[in-house]
Amino acid sequence: MKPDILKEITPLTAGDCFTIFDRHKTVFDFPLHYHEEYELNFIAGANGARRVIGDHVQEINDLELVLVGPNLPHFWQTYKCKSKKIHEVTIQFHKDLFDEKLLRRYQLRYLREMFERSVKGILFSKETIKQLRPRLVALKQKHGFDSVLELISILHDLSISRNMRTLSDASFSNAELSYNSRRVEKVMEYINTNFEKPISLAEVATLANMTEVSFSRFFKQRTGISFTDSLTEVRLGHASRKLIDTTETISELAFHCGFNNMSNFNRIFKKKKGCTPKEFRENLSGKRVFV
Repeated sequence: MKPDILKEITPLTAGDCFTIFDRHKTVFDFPLHYHEEYELNFIAGANGARRVIGDHVQEINDLELVLVGPNLPHFWQTYKCKSKKIHEVTIQFHKDLFDEKLLRRYQLRYLREMFERSVKGILFSKETIKQLRPRLVALKQKHGFDSVLELISILHDLSISRNMRTLSDASFSNAELSYNSRRVEKVMEYINTNFEKPISLAEVATLANMTEVSFSRFFKQRTGISFTDSLTEVRLGHASRKLIDTTETISELAFHCGFNNMSNFNRIFKKKKGCTPKEFRENLSGKRVFV
């Protein structure tokens, strides 16, 4: 039986800039969900809990700070956490809080890049968390314009921080990535539309009106990964969503996502996710406590 993914209707109104929740709790008890707003989630004292962001699953330590992009499914699970003193600060803000034209200004380029990456979820380093923890905790004490300025300042400092790590496959989110290249966007659109079919390098190079060698080099410069790895990532993202959203057998969904060899699918999935497709489905389908 597949778990439901709840669409959360947040209490953020059109007249608000952001909302903040500061809670001390003993368990995580909110289900797998998504919402249109960005979410910055700080957690302290929950060593052994488990984080699920899109198709990413990982046990967490005592300090946690994650930025979740719009419409990306997520939750935190009590799992092995024994602590009864969990501190959680959740900040949610509208996806149009920053105007798109404003984000194109040179001075805000790091913010724009961070928001683009957040469609996969971003985990910040422990050093960054320790630096910003006092300000995150104190944000609720600020009011009006000062609180908005402080949130923008916190987000900017996060955007220029070191060792941030993206979590989920890009294709798992309903949000769109921006590659600043019409050719790459055209190819990614084609991949996401035809991922269940065989797709060759020659085929997409022709689509981009480039030679195979030139396209391979250009694609990696723009995306940071090879075309083959990108195609595999897209297919894994769709397979991961099907493991959650459908009751298809693993062999059926693998075939429907462009994997024609089951042993190859299982090997690639485990290498990328750290667990088998069956274990991944069971992790999100058994008895659990959510946030």
